[in-house]
Amino acid sequence: MKRLIAAAIIFFAFTTAVPAFAQVKQTKEQILFYTGDWKGDRFPDGRPKVSDDLLKRALDVSIEDIWDFLRGHGYENQFEGNWQALHIDKPFSGRALTTQYMPARPDMAKAEAAEGKAEGRVAWELNNSWPIKELVEGDVYVADGYGKIIDGTLIGSNLGNGIAAHTHNGFVFYGGIRDEAENREIPNFNGFYKGYDPSAWRQEELTCINCPIRIGRAVVLPGDLVIANAQGVIFVPAILAEEAVSSAEFTNLMDAYNFELNRQGKNGGQFEGGWNAEKFAGFKQWVEAHPDQLKMAKDEFEKMYSEHVDRVIHRSR
Repeated sequence: MKRLIAAAIIFFAFTTAVPAFAQVKQTKEQILFYTGDWKGDRFPDGRPKVSDDLLKRALDVSIEDIWDFLRGHGYENQFEGNWQALHIDKPFSGRALTTQYMPARPDMAKAEAAEGKAEGRVAWELNNSWPIKELVEGDVYVADGYGKIIDGTLIGSNLGNGIAAHTHNGFVFYGGIRDEAENREIPNFNGFYKGYDPSAWRQEELTCINCPIRIGRAVVLPGDLVIANAQGVIFVPAILAEEAVSSAEFTNLMDAYNFELNRQGKNGGQFEGGWNAEKFAGFKQWVEAHPDQLKMAKDEFEKMYSEHVDRVIHRSR
């Protein structure tokens, strides 16, 4: 009898505790499950927090150089192209806060509305506003809207202003927006999306905040470094962000030096390669003479320089 009573108490405690845990918003433990290799700072929600300095540096690297680095490390599904944008000529970067939307289903909508009401969320019956409350400065609101544009407009100008106020940054939507012209007028705000339509958001619902999502052919985790420019959007795993940006910066330096040699006619027929000991030595002297070109720390440059010389010259002998 005592066993039955104990079992009943445990069952009651479990079943009554379940509603206290959010179903739409991922817990910190769930985020840690997917991002456990990250050893740096985190937000209170568990997302990896890449540095503000890295966000700035990421604006000056090319998609190709980041893509090459990620592919070399086994990450082949991190890029998506063919976007429309509020300001296609203005690149931006930030930390991903991910969300997933699905076509509406009445029983799901009822359960989520009850959750939102119990949590005291504003507009609990219209959950496309929920993620905005979770955003902080430097975030990029990344949403999988499964490509829906007509009736899939995840924001208009009101929610756009809300995103801008929280992030001072922008969004990446695999879906549509409305109020395109008004969103363009919001200061310090940019956004990439798949299309514009004047229709309002309907028959669609938020199903997850800060879960792994798919954006076209890219896989995104919360806390990924997002880099968006005219070529497209690339999502860099937080654990590789520092190394990926430094690698891209180093490649950019090598290219800049090589371009100068080409302009001066000093490369002979080696317009791309020809990296021998003499060329590497000249490259290092060029970097020392152009310190404004160096974005990474000097010791990081020295380390990468030695690695390149060792790989290209010493190991080829």
